[in-house]
Amino acid sequence: MLLLTTLLVVGCGQSDTPTTTAATPTPKQPTQTLDNDYGNVNLKAGNPSKATTDPASADNYLLLKPQYVLSYNKSRNIANWASWQLNKSWMGDAQRKDQFRPDPALPKGWYRVVTKDYSGSGFDRGHLVNSEDRTKNDVDNAATFLLTNILPQSPDNNRGVWEELESYSRKLARDGKELYIIAGGNGVGGESSNGMASQLKGKVTVPSTMWKVILVLDAPAKGLAGVNSSTRTIAVIMPNKMGRDKKWQDFCTTVGEVEKLTGYNFFSNVPPDIQKQIESKKEC
Repeated sequence: MLLLTTLLVVGCGQSDTPTTTAATPTPKQPTQTLDNDYGNVNLKAGNPSKATTDPASADNYLLLKPQYVLSYNKSRNIANWASWQLNKSWMGDAQRKDQFRPDPALPKGWYRVVTKDYSGSGFDRGHLVNSEDRTKNDVDNAATFLLTNILPQSPDNNRGVWEELESYSRKLARDGKELYIIAGGNGVGGESSNGMASQLKGKVTVPSTMWKVILVLDAPAKGLAGVNSSTRTIAVIMPNKMGRDKKWQDFCTTVGEVEKLTGYNFFSNVPPDIQKQIESKKEC
């Protein structure tokens, strides 16, 4: 009994002796190399112009919507570009709303384009994000008619080769592909049914060219991790003028050429070595 008591005392004494534990080093955080997608799936492939939500960046202002993302240009009163994801989940049976209207999301004090700005111009109110790409529900479809998503577009371009590529894109989506699309207008001065113009009502810039780049994913479940040197890209540069004598494929170019035209960096969330390969291919 005496021996047991002694052992217990010694044991208790040992438990009171403080021990020194080596501090666990804080893991080093990996360098963030991807563009900030702001949690928006429509910006998943990258932010081409590093647009931000700071109103001080007035000519590269980021407008985030559930249906798409825009870089807006206050000086031109049109978008620099629109970016959106397209797959079967975005398509349903919602009908076209035709609710063209000013965008209330623009910062206070900025001019908001109205439908009257287009009246009598001879230009179409041309969509960047096509309304048929957002037919899952009425809200999504109506969002495509905000005038920040609209450019002054030649009727023949809008209803001809531009629409043909839009339809082809939806066919790819219905076939099970997932597309990341970025589109915009560049330059100044386009042709309407009334002739040439550089501005509407002295406010809305008319672009001279329309452009679009598309990243086509064959295995949507893999996301950008599935992009490799064989991944298809589609790129076009189209003059914003009258004429219906060509097919959309006649305007096919490389993503790299559209980057030269615009100064943007497309698909920047793809690994650089793969990005370089897929952007140099001309595939239509």
